[in-house]
Parts: sequence; structure tokens; C-alpha cells
Amino acid sequence: MDLKDLRRKLILMLWISFGTGVFFFAFFTPDKSFTNLILSFVISFMYSFVFIMGNSYTNSYLNSKYSWIENTRTRIILGIISTIFVNVFLVFICNYLNLIIIQKNTVTNFFTGSMGQFNWLMINIALLISAIMHAKGFMEEWKKSSKKEVVEQKLIAKSANAQFETLKNQLDPHFLFNSLNVLSALIDENPEYAQKFTASMSKIYRYILEQKDKELVSVEEELDFAKTYCELLKTRFEDSVTFEFNVNENDKKDFVVPLSLQLLLENCIKHNFATSSKPLQIKISSEDGFLMIENNLQFRENIKESSGIGLSNIVQRYALLTKRNVFIEKSEAYFKVKIPILIEKTTNMNTTNYSENSAYERAAKRVKELKGFYGNLISYCLVIPFLIFVNLYTAPDYQWFWWPMLGWGIGLASHALQVFGISKDWEERQIQKILNKENRNNY
Repeated sequence: MDLKDLRRKLILMLWISFGTGVFFFAFFTPDKSFTNLILSFVISFMYSFVFIMGNSYTNSYLNSKYSWIENTRTRIILGIISTIFVNVFLVFICNYLNLIIIQKNTVTNFFTGSMGQFNWLMINIALLISAIMHAKGFMEEWKKSSKKEVVEQKLIAKSANAQFETLKNQLDPHFLFNSLNVLSALIDENPEYAQKFTASMSKIYRYILEQKDKELVSVEEELDFAKTYCELLKTRFEDSVTFEFNVNENDKKDFVVPLSLQLLLENCIKHNFATSSKPLQIKISSEDGFLMIENNLQFRENIKESSGIGLSNIVQRYALLTKRNVFIEKSEAYFKVKIPILIEKTTNMNTTNYSENSAYERAAKRVKELKGFYGNLISYCLVIPFLIFVNLYTAPDYQWFWWPMLGWGIGLASHALQVFGISKDWEERQIQKILNKENRNNY
């Protein structure tokens, strides 16, 4: 508990102590002296401090072990059990200090008569305080979870935008236009080579269509595609461009973002000039878990300033999949981009999008059920102690408060069973829980 939270709780205790101290002094203290007023405040502060701090630490401990969102049923069951035991213990401690130590009553009558009724009243008040604090804790966790869902939905939208930008870059009309010009020239000069060139173009666009919905592909697949792409570039630029591949065999079974090499190769061609006397040298290699694309710098003078869409696209797509960064190195002699090689393959974005939406709907439904139950519980804890007070104050010989307390209590217990597991859709929930657990393990 930090100092800010402790300060907030102390202020709350002081206000509660002031209100309850004035109430008991005004209605239950025959001797209206200043000493009794101070004593009433002290006793009220003792109860407030013990109940609030005791329940706060109990709540914090349970929150550190069990999440309201992920372990709702376990958190509720343990919360109810611990709340009952902790609050009964705290009530007996406070009442003993108040009734026996301060007011000098006989300890033998502590559990009987008016002191027994006072114990029962204070237990209900303590349970009310605890229920409010648990409900507050649940609402705070629900708000955090809702914010997390919003962030995840934004990430999904950002990923969709990144995929759209990738598709636009993949189907670059300039590349298609230049390739068709090369093909047109080859048809007359070398028909056999033109046929191979057409086959290579077909492979490239087939690969684009196959991989456009995937999050990751193997390094080996991406390298095969890059080599085919480089063949087309080599046909266009001949000896003005050279390519060198030096990727470790062990890295080829791992994964990278699909079509990232195509974007980076196109980036090299777009921003650098290439001639026979000054060829553009492009190297693709792997080192320390990264796939590296490096080229010597030969900037074109008449090119517009780079928008950075291609590199930004790759960075965004990796940010959705891993905490590892994409590194960009630049010097006077070379430009290098290092993209992480990942060891786990994930599902495609369509599946992720569906599962996120489905999870959000289930969470919203669950929150609605829990809010209904906690509303019922808080109402019970507010109304029943009030009825007990009215009954004992007006007609202590006839304890009619048992009937509403038991009747409403049975209804509350039935509501709890319905919300936390044993209901008509219990089997469906258990099946869904197992499926969700298996999905998390597969991911």
C-alpha cells in the first residue's frame, strides 16, 4: 500500500469516525459531556481503522493471488470465506476492547444478552463494509480489463491498417509496370528467357496472395520468395545490382513477418541509383537472431524524400507479435535493417480478430451478471442490519428480523449459485473454460 492510498484511507476513516461518533453520542450516550464525545470519536475511529485496514489488506492479498477477471469463481469463493472469518474475528476484538476493557462490562455476558445482539449487529456492519470494498475492487479490475480490451482492439485495427499498407506496397504498380516493360523487350530478344521471367512473376504474385493473411512465415519460404524477386530485379538491372545471401541453416526453420524482405529490397532499389560502374550491392544474412538486409549507400538525387511507410509498416507488424525491436542502422557507407527472427508461429489475424471479439462479448456478459449479484449483495447488507436495528430498538422481545433475513438470504444464495457456476448453463461454461485454456496453451 503506497502513501497516497494510506492517506486516502485515513481521511475516509476520519469522516466515518466523525459521523458514527456524533450519531452514537447523540442517541445512545446519556451523559452529554465533552469527555464522552471524545471517547465516542475514539471508539468509532478504532472500529473504522480495524475494519477498513483489515478488509483492505485481506482484499489486497486475495487480489495478488487471484484475478477478478481470470479467476472470478475462485476469487469470489475465497473472498466470501475469508471475509466471514476475518470480519467475525475483527468484530470480537473491537467489541471486547470496547465493551469489556473500556466500558468495564462482565466478560461472562459477552456472547449473550445485549452484548450478543451488539456483536451480531457489528458483524453485519463489518460484512457490509467488506462487501462494498470487494465490489469496489471488482469494478476497478473490470475498468482495467475494459481499458485493456480497448487497447487490444486498437492494436487489431493498427494491424489491419499495416496489412493494408503492406498489400499496397506488395502490388506496387511501378514494379508491375517496369516488369512488364522488361517482359515486352524479352519477348523479341529472348523468348525462352521471357517465358522464365513470366513464370517468376507468376510465383511472386502467387506467394503474395498466399501469404497476405498470415502473421508469420518461415525464413526459408521468405528467402525462396526473395531469391525469385531478386531474379526479376537482376533481369531489369543486369550487372548494376548484385545480391548476396548468407543465412544460417539453423535460422531457416524459424519465422519472420511475411513479405518483409520484398519491402526492404524494394526500398533499396527505390532510394539508390545503380550503374554498371557503381553497382548497388545488397546483402541478406542472419546473425544473433536477426535477419539483416544491408546495402551500400548511393542515394538518388532527384527522388522525393522518403515517407518511411515501408519501414514503419514492418515495425508496426513486429510490435504486434513480439517485444523485440526492429533495428535500423545508417552510416555514410551503408544502410542496414535488422528484423527479429521469431521461434513461435501464431495464428492469422482473422482468427485473432474473431477470438478477441468473442472474448469481449463473453466478458461483457460476465460483468453484467456480476454487477447484478453485487447489487443484490450490497442491498442485503444495507437493509438487513437496518431491520435488525429497528427490530431490537422497537420490539426486542419479538425478533421478527429473522424472516426477511433468512428469506432474502436464501434468494441471495441461489443468485450466487447461478452466477458462479451451478446453473442451467454450468456445463456450457465448463466446456468453454476448457476450450479457452487449450487455446491459450496452443498460443
